[in-house]
Amino acid sequence: MKMNKFIGILGLFGILGLFASCNKNDSQFNVDGDCHIDSLVLDDIYPGIVNHAARTVIVEVPVVHDDNVMTITTLNLSAGAKATPAKGAQVNMTSPIAIHVENGNVYQDYKVSVKHHEAKILSFKINDKYIGRIDQVAHTITVPVPVGTDLKTLIPTIKTTEGATLTPAAGVSYDFTNPMDFNVTYKTASTTYTVTVKEKENPVILYLGLAENMEDLNPEEQEAVNWLLANVENSDYASFDDLAANRVVLTDCKVIWWHFHSDDVVQGKVAFETAAPEAVNYVVLDQLKEYYQAGGSFLFTRFAVNMPYYLGEKRSFPDNCFGKSEAEAELVNSPWDFRITDHTDHPLWQNLTMGAEPDRIYTCDKGYRISNTSAQYKMGYIFADKAEFREKTGAYDIAGPEDAVVAWEYKRTAEHGAIVCIGSGCYDWYTVAEPSEYTSYFHENVAKITENAFNYLKQ
Repeated sequence: MKMNKFIGILGLFGILGLFASCNKNDSQFNVDGDCHIDSLVLDDIYPGIVNHAARTVIVEVPVVHDDNVMTITTLNLSAGAKATPAKGAQVNMTSPIAIHVENGNVYQDYKVSVKHHEAKILSFKINDKYIGRIDQVAHTITVPVPVGTDLKTLIPTIKTTEGATLTPAAGVSYDFTNPMDFNVTYKTASTTYTVTVKEKENPVILYLGLAENMEDLNPEEQEAVNWLLANVENSDYASFDDLAANRVVLTDCKVIWWHFHSDDVVQGKVAFETAAPEAVNYVVLDQLKEYYQAGGSFLFTRFAVNMPYYLGEKRSFPDNCFGKSEAEAELVNSPWDFRITDHTDHPLWQNLTMGAEPDRIYTCDKGYRISNTSAQYKMGYIFADKAEFREKTGAYDIAGPEDAVVAWEYKRTAEHGAIVCIGSGCYDWYTVAEPSEYTSYFHENVAKITENAFNYLKQ
């Protein structure tokens, strides 16, 4: 009776809100105690930044610091709460630890991690338009600008590590005729980047996207583009609007790549045209068809696999599309794979990191979070089997289990170039998981498959 009265007073949603951040240990409710970490200090001198919403504590330490043995010298908790490990405990902070906080019958865990001081340039733009390609290992930045640009009066816009000092300052006109150094300092960290601005050549590999600037792409697409620009020589980004406005020169281009992600599932002609109107603009399509008929090739991945239809190929709209938003990404408990049975000798699947079975390609690892966004063909829906798929689409399946096609190609002919389509949900560039939460082993296969596709299509 007392519990019913209690529920009547607070209401069901009040109870849910009250316990949103704390879990109860048993059937007895205790609504009096909080279970928060109010403050934490390691080794007397390193205070933590507490985020109650995310249940995290981040402790900054110098660039050079031994994290193996640190002492929790201050640990202030909610009144009446206790923690494990407790104040005074020695902890190994080479990887994040969990501090378990209890108060009465409620508890919650905080993830505590050490972050070494960093001094980084996170983004670099010239004249608020031309985006620099940052190599965080070599500490170099390359900014391609159009031919004819006056390199003597360029203004950089620079984003750095929060709180860092930048020398020389951004927002001032500089002469970039020769490479120029920029130094970033944050507490014990200091990094010098060498910036080179150069007139860009016509791209050999071009990534087309819906966003005017690549920095406005969603994280999945941006991860793919960043890899491309950092690893593939003579590559570039352009928007479909750039193509429509004749700002893109395709003279030397061998492969056009479009990796199209959407948090909303895109299936069928109407849905595709609604989601990507810039890509089916008649001016754009005329240029892409001309490029294709002149021998140019395409790599279409994720929802971009709908594009062959607009280039004149037969029915090309996948009939089995699904996926989750990045916010709802699924945690991978063991490496995910897709099948290449009967296609193990295809050039796309060579020199990969393989498991025990030669017809399984793994692309992500335990701890990775994946949206599993897929655009594929399911046998038994529109096509009875793969033979009918080949006959009615003009495409050749190159990956998938017996009852599905998750990757396919339109082979080069005398009338046009080649197209490779990858619609498997395992082909995934971006994860919301932090690197410390998983070890990247098989995920490197995504980049290698893409590199293989470029080499195959350039022939």
